[in-house]
Amino acid sequence: MRTIFPNEIGGGQEVCTEFAQNSARSADKRVRFPVTIRHRSSTAKIYRPAGKFNYYRVAYTVAGKRRMQTFAAYSDAKAAAERLVRDTASGSQAAALSASQSRDALAALQSLESFRQSTGRAVSLLAAVREFVEAAGKLHGRSLDEAVTGYLRTVVSVTRKDIAEAVAEFLQADAPRTKAAAGQRAQLSAKYAYNRELQLDRFADTFPNTAVCDLSKEHLDTFIGSLDTVQKSSRNGRAAGSAKSRNHYRATIRQFLQWAVRKDYLAPTHRLIEADAMRPERANTAAVELYTPGELAALLAAADDTFRPIIAIGGLAGLRTAELLRLDWADVWRVAGHIEVTAGKAKTRQRRLVEICPALAAWLEPFRKLKTGKLWTGHEITFQQHFVELCDGAKVTRKMNGLRHAFCTYHFAAHANENQTAQQAGNSPAMIHAHYKGLATKADAEKWFKVTPPASANRA
Repeated sequence: MRTIFPNEIGGGQEVCTEFAQNSARSADKRVRFPVTIRHRSSTAKIYRPAGKFNYYRVAYTVAGKRRMQTFAAYSDAKAAAERLVRDTASGSQAAALSASQSRDALAALQSLESFRQSTGRAVSLLAAVREFVEAAGKLHGRSLDEAVTGYLRTVVSVTRKDIAEAVAEFLQADAPRTKAAAGQRAQLSAKYAYNRELQLDRFADTFPNTAVCDLSKEHLDTFIGSLDTVQKSSRNGRAAGSAKSRNHYRATIRQFLQWAVRKDYLAPTHRLIEADAMRPERANTAAVELYTPGELAALLAAADDTFRPIIAIGGLAGLRTAELLRLDWADVWRVAGHIEVTAGKAKTRQRRLVEICPALAAWLEPFRKLKTGKLWTGHEITFQQHFVELCDGAKVTRKMNGLRHAFCTYHFAAHANENQTAQQAGNSPAMIHAHYKGLATKADAEKWFKVTPPASANRA
């Protein structure tokens, strides 16, 4: 009976083509075909040459598929069949590969070995194929080389830079923003720049001989955690371990890291901001401390002519300390009945007019001849020192921002209108309502805004 080999037998056409150049031998008449080769449960059959096809064929099954190999000599066919059944019985899948597939697999393994030798990374053939298939599936027809080339155009080459050196460069680059042009206000206040320099210097000192690109989330967690035991400058007397101060450190570090990314000292994908310690804390609202009408009168009575108008404006117009120190006498008289806080001198950089109440007008009247020049020509540190001495001389306990807190509290109590008070103070109505509601009565407010010079009080 003639044996028919259907076209779907794997590898038939390829093997036949490979052996077509070799001369076939005539069939061995001493062998009865087909010959069955067995090993355990695996079998293979050798078929004799038939018709014009003068080659021996070895047929076998592997991985559920029927395969065939072709040989010019019966001895070669038999040796191959015996090897195939042994491999199949032992569970080897090598027999499932065609000759070209075997060559491709060996070439791929050689390429992976060369890759391992040049990079030190060992990758299995299966892992390489899986990664390629997954990547190719996401590219929707684009080649992997095209995708890699496009990606490399967006990758930044990070430069190693010591943190201390980077901090010094950052501060130097930002220094021009602390300089004010003639008649203008600097983008960054000197006090803010000074505090930020202290914060970043401490950050750099915590991690000596460390490159910016080597920073980890653990570094930031360690640094922020260490702030619990740090005391800030005695200028404000508050501990750096407070939630508010830690939030200031976090903001400074964020600025530095953003700058480091722009300078290519840190990868854009660093994710350091996601460190647990970098999450802002909700600071507890501190109790609002304010002066009483009697304490305001004592401060004004004890102040000299240099300091008295500043105390009066701070308490009866509610300007912030920084705004007071920027204030010019021209700002006091330019708009009748109002103090003009220009955009360049306001904390919010928005112009506002603050109403001059009768009591404040009485305190300012002796200084009407002063038309130009700053109300305070010294440094803020000198101002604070002078204010401490004033409180001691007047026997009044110093209160942080006590004059502004008092103005907002008494103005709100007098008018019961947070919008009106916010407009005068340069603040938001929500802030006024949240911090100054219910701290004083209307009667207290009337006493506060009737604190006038002794001569004015007698005339009243």
